[in-house]
Amino acid sequence: MRCLVTGGAGFIGSNFIRYLLKKDSDIQILNFDKLTYAGNLLNLKDIEEDGNYRFVKGDICAENDLKPVFKDFKPDFVFNFAAESHVDRSIYDPTAFVKTNVLGTQKLLSMCQRHGIERYVQISTDEVYGSLPDEGRFTENTPLDPTSPYSASKASADLLVNAHHLTYGLPVNITRCSNNYGPYQFPEKLIPLVIMNCLLQKEIPVYGDGLNVRDWIHVKDHCEAVFMVAKKDVPGETYNIGADNEVKNIDLVKSIIRIMSEISPESCASEDLIRFVKDRPGHDRRYAIDSQKIREKIGWKPVMDFESGLKETIKWYIKNSEWLKWVNNKDYQKYYERNYSKRG
Repeated sequence: MRCLVTGGAGFIGSNFIRYLLKKDSDIQILNFDKLTYAGNLLNLKDIEEDGNYRFVKGDICAENDLKPVFKDFKPDFVFNFAAESHVDRSIYDPTAFVKTNVLGTQKLLSMCQRHGIERYVQISTDEVYGSLPDEGRFTENTPLDPTSPYSASKASADLLVNAHHLTYGLPVNITRCSNNYGPYQFPEKLIPLVIMNCLLQKEIPVYGDGLNVRDWIHVKDHCEAVFMVAKKDVPGETYNIGADNEVKNIDLVKSIIRIMSEISPESCASEDLIRFVKDRPGHDRRYAIDSQKIREKIGWKPVMDFESGLKETIKWYIKNSEWLKWVNNKDYQKYYERNYSKRG
């Protein structure tokens, strides 16, 4: 089995590559990544000598980068994790999101069609559904209603993927997952941001009133679900992936502070660090995933409970201080100051 993983140097992609290597010794993996700010080969440093793994730097928007990969590697399965993925950054620069998430997906689909791959899996997001009221959950039949340039670009990509299945018969699946957490996540996202700021004794920015609700899943559970969809399902289906962990942002921040105080008292984590900042435009109020379809049809279910997952994640960041030091560079600091400089 030959797997092309695009965006494999990012948070979820790198965890997925590790999952594949542990899953089956016969799986050959090619990691194709542009290495933008969130793509970090340090995420895979411990496996770079594995004979079943190799890396090629390239851009999914560039056909000349893709051609030799498909010609020489001849993938059976293509997992597209490559994406600009942060809502805040999409507000400042929507063009980059349209280029990578829409045009890049189209280039990749065309290459898959040309080379007759066995299955293409588009890694999408629950954000394509928009915002929920206090009740109800997103199902696969929920109309797409994206509210940010990021989610609009991902919804557009999903529609292209589905169109390639209906028009050309390309064997595809789409997975839409709730918020991921775990090791190697870039600290622009909430959980690693809170952990890093606690370690550095910096203020912890919380958007608006902090009552926005997100549904959380450990990245390892997500990886298992994606692989099971690719191997067990017929093409053309879309699956929501969630672990039923709805938490208000402010409650999550306080939980991280509590856990850090328990396992690392020297971090001096304290709720006194919390600082409410001006809410971002179009901030969706609530996400919640109904994953009944994948549980019943594929037989997947999450195994990591949220409290244990948070503790494991916090311990990883504390242990991997060099990784944090690498990502906490001048470019990140510039982005951070621009994004969180306004108090609520």
